[in-house]
Amino acid sequence: MMRENKILVPGEAINLCYHPYLRAEQFYQIYFGGAGSGKSVFLAGRAVLDALTGRNTLIVRQVARTLRHSCFNEVQKAMNRLGLKDEFVLSSSQMSLTAKCSGAQILFLGLDDVEKVKSLTPQCGALTDVWIEEATECRYEDMKQLEKRLRGLSLHKKRLTMSFNPVSKSHWIYKQFFTGWAEGQRKHVSADLLMIKTTYQDNVFLTEDDRRNYAAEQDEYFHRVYTLGEWGQIAGAIFPHWRRENLSTLPQNAQFLRFGLDFGYARDPAAAIKLQVDMKHRRIYVLEELYETGLSNETLAERLRPMAGEHLIVCDSAEPKSIAQLRGLGLAAVAAKKGPDSLRQGIRFLQGMEIVCDSRCQYTMQELQEYRWREDIGAMGLPLPQGPDHLLDALRYALEQDSREGAAQALSRPCV
Repeated sequence: MMRENKILVPGEAINLCYHPYLRAEQFYQIYFGGAGSGKSVFLAGRAVLDALTGRNTLIVRQVARTLRHSCFNEVQKAMNRLGLKDEFVLSSSQMSLTAKCSGAQILFLGLDDVEKVKSLTPQCGALTDVWIEEATECRYEDMKQLEKRLRGLSLHKKRLTMSFNPVSKSHWIYKQFFTGWAEGQRKHVSADLLMIKTTYQDNVFLTEDDRRNYAAEQDEYFHRVYTLGEWGQIAGAIFPHWRRENLSTLPQNAQFLRFGLDFGYARDPAAAIKLQVDMKHRRIYVLEELYETGLSNETLAERLRPMAGEHLIVCDSAEPKSIAQLRGLGLAAVAAKKGPDSLRQGIRFLQGMEIVCDSRCQYTMQELQEYRWREDIGAMGLPLPQGPDHLLDALRYALEQDSREGAAQALSRPCV
């Protein structure tokens, strides 16, 4: 039996713009908008308060390894900010918080382990809440699977909550929920659906420097999405046609596996990619990615070994010393040949292929989505690309030989 326990929570610990939604009961709840708007901070705090009332919350992101340093940390900070540390039992190894007064839990799982999601059960009562953080990383099928987890008897109404930055109107979330949403609208409330849009201007906890930085964003797409919180439409997208799938059951053929690596350390990440190429059907399957900063070459080799094994890894030729070190550590690392105009040639080759990304390869999908042509023209009178490209560079390196062979075959075909 849940014991009665009155707890005073400082009102200033919750951003004022979110106060009306602390007890919102719509089944679908969407909190979206710009960066720095405090969406995740609010929802983390709400999950903590909800646990005291007996609500069991499952917090998910697409990739499990991103949870500990994002949502799990955010919920712990909320617990401390609300002065409720002594009201919970924290298990860092299991990534769970259990409310002493109710027995309700806050649990964390990655959608890249679907079987665990299917079998998850809180220790006391039914699962009442699912919060999908960075929901634009989530597939429609995953969201529907999470809906099915919200079952069982409970005194509380079930809720499925999503939070995200509105990256692209091509996303299933936009098509599913936003067809009647008007430009400039801030809120939609109906019996089963709550949608709230916020930006950095709604966050009373930001500093003036924070506000100036958000307001000063010059990139048109990033200003629209991350400053204004509007749904993005990327002009001049280089790869508008790609798709995501669960490729975990795709048969792999060692002959057609390719591996690429773009070096990085402090500011830029080391970015490696594993893919399978099907030239007969002009299709690329992106199977696995590595995207991490601060890796020494020794640690990088440890990360790459289970990913690539003895396969050839085509690396950025700008770092011959690092390539030599990786070879000394037992990896078959070689330098990309590049050559004149290799960037545009590689892009043209990729544009002629169908690209299918495994749903776990979040950073690759982000780069494919945001990579676009600049509006100005380069020194040779040709358009230049812009946007994040660490994994896309690795992708080009991995397919360098296939690209050259494809170009040679095209030149050898007779004119008709």
